[in-house]
Amino acid sequence: MSENKLYPLKFEPIYQYRIWGGRRLSGLLTKPLPAHDPVGEAWILSDRDDHPSKVTSGKHRGETINQLLEHSPKQLMGKLAGKFKRFPLLLKFLDCQEVLSVQVHPSDQLKKYIPKGDTGKTESWVVLETGDDAIIYAGLRPGTTEEKLRTSLAKNKVAEDLAHFKPKLGDSVLIKAGTVHTLGDVVVFEVQENSDSTYRLYDWDRVDKKTGKPRDLQVEEAIACIDFDKTAIKSVKPDIETMEPVLREKLIEDEHFNMWRLTGTEIFKVGQEDAPRVLVCIEGEGKLESDKEHYSLSKGEVMLLPAISGICNFTPKGKVILLDIELPRE
Repeated sequence: MSENKLYPLKFEPIYQYRIWGGRRLSGLLTKPLPAHDPVGEAWILSDRDDHPSKVTSGKHRGETINQLLEHSPKQLMGKLAGKFKRFPLLLKFLDCQEVLSVQVHPSDQLKKYIPKGDTGKTESWVVLETGDDAIIYAGLRPGTTEEKLRTSLAKNKVAEDLAHFKPKLGDSVLIKAGTVHTLGDVVVFEVQENSDSTYRLYDWDRVDKKTGKPRDLQVEEAIACIDFDKTAIKSVKPDIETMEPVLREKLIEDEHFNMWRLTGTEIFKVGQEDAPRVLVCIEGEGKLESDKEHYSLSKGEVMLLPAISGICNFTPKGKVILLDIELPRE
């Protein structure tokens, strides 16, 4: 391998305190959770100024993804080099021990409600674990108007206006920007636009134990960002593309990202010519071969395949399940 050539990259997870979080991420990631606090999120690939992901091994250990983007744009991004000022996706694991706030994210078109340098926020979930009270609220009930929603807010009865369903293990859900949503008693993987633009509509009248106060709401901004046509969102039916040598299911197709689930026990191909791909291992383990070197990937880990890696072989150790994520196309 040449001195400056990029290689498949793994990153240190960044844990986030959330009042709705729990301790279940300890069964998914090997990095110990912070003591005592409820952990709601593990950011596993982040090009955010406040929480930048850092490489965990190799000659680029300690470097952030943004530094890689700056000094090796063509190697990292291939045909997408120069298209993005920062890596366009943010990847997380969420432990939603309690239900999150009822919230909405602005679309890319609503510039007024997006901080400078940020984007809108379309996101998608894959359900990894469910509890007895697992629930996903996604979209409004058909016929819900702004007037009706405001009346429900005044009466603390917003849940009555939300469509919901009980998620199952393996369900995938696409939450387009402008969709009112929340979820509870689940562990999910989340991929989203690289944005932190969230407006809380309602927070179940709870108090943050750390501050002794309710969290701030942004009701007017949230209502301004709601697409009232987005109603009764359900899980996405996977599209089976291949059965052998790997079960390849397309879970999500969107302008911001595409995502597949790969389940296999034999050697199979991953990666893409002249474009980066992201692999997330949600079950089992295995090794990826690139440039005659081998790189391990196990449950809870993310691996960024730089464009220069191209198509690679992945060898499972027993059964493995990977999520394979494609960046926005040209």
